[in-house]
Amino acid sequence: MPVYNRIAEFHDEMTEWRREIHAHPEICFEEVRTAQLVQRKLESWGIEVHSGIAKTGVVGVLRGQGSGTGSIGLRADMDALPLLEESDLPYKSTIPGKMHACGHDGHTAMLLGAARYLAETRNFDGSVVFIFQPAEEGGGGAKVMIDEGLFERFPCDTVWGMHNDPRLPLGAIATRAGGFLAGGDRAYITIRGRGAHAARPHEGIDPVAVGFHLYLGLQLIVSRNINPMEQAVVSVCEFHAGTASNVIAETAAMSVSIRTFDAKLRAFMEERVRAVCDGIAKTHGCTIDLNYVPGYPPLINHVAEASFAADVAEEVSGAALVDREGVASMGSEDFAYMLEAKPGAFIRLGQAAPGKDFGLHHPRYDFNDEILPVGASYWATLVERSLPRDAGTIT
Repeated sequence: MPVYNRIAEFHDEMTEWRREIHAHPEICFEEVRTAQLVQRKLESWGIEVHSGIAKTGVVGVLRGQGSGTGSIGLRADMDALPLLEESDLPYKSTIPGKMHACGHDGHTAMLLGAARYLAETRNFDGSVVFIFQPAEEGGGGAKVMIDEGLFERFPCDTVWGMHNDPRLPLGAIATRAGGFLAGGDRAYITIRGRGAHAARPHEGIDPVAVGFHLYLGLQLIVSRNINPMEQAVVSVCEFHAGTASNVIAETAAMSVSIRTFDAKLRAFMEERVRAVCDGIAKTHGCTIDLNYVPGYPPLINHVAEASFAADVAEEVSGAALVDREGVASMGSEDFAYMLEAKPGAFIRLGQAAPGKDFGLHHPRYDFNDEILPVGASYWATLVERSLPRDAGTIT
């Protein structure tokens, strides 16, 4: 079954919602305006609304027809990024330094579209929980919602997530059983050497030189300590030192991203990073302070649910556009916390098109509004197939 006819009829309205959100981006736990828009829409369709979960999170609850007790959770993230938009779009960000550069505006609009359709038809038996989550971009909003009793207050038998992907063809859907997105940890490192005049380096301990050795040592963890058949990435993303061209600095600071798919390997990576820091500090006679910060866990799709998600995707987009063995990504997603708590699966929805091919987190990225009905129809089909009624499907 392709896109729902009724959802296609309000494609233009979904586009308006999406662009309204895009023009007014709000970052981690600041999604007040966006949450208010979501709440107004849900209430206007007769959906029970609960707000203020994880500060700005919104949950809508909708019962279908019949006496069934089954329940399904659908999640969309709402937050933007602290990034200056460089586009000339008529609906570009009106807030300097904040931008929807990851498509969460589109995710929110698609789930709203599905909520509207399901509220009109109620062609399911049981309950749908619409989860509009704050702070996916580094704030761990999913975990905060769970810690605040999300699934105790709004029971869900299963939970499902989605993300747009500019690299996939328009309307294509990819998923896979098992590890689909990596866990992402961070290491914040301070090298404490001894400052000196640039002309007398022997009197100091150069933290920049130590940093170079540390950089190489960290890269050797993956290339020489990890089985080549396993997946891990270590990226040194920041290196700051010095204030003048003739002064050997006293300190240097580095930040490092560490990504893995496996819990055992994740623990091993932390062990090795600590060992490398300790060894290089001893070698150079300096102090290296390490703050190792666990981030999002790996996103692991449940086997049966990943297969079901692919089945639903084939109904909406057609088998030719569905990849059941989608390529795993070293990116991270805090929906992983929800999949640790409940069975479910995560998909990627393709949006590639001319002018829409900038990657996620790019200052000229823009969500492709052409896939709004596709995503909304996927959500609606997922609900109707998960919580079926005997009366058949209404389109």
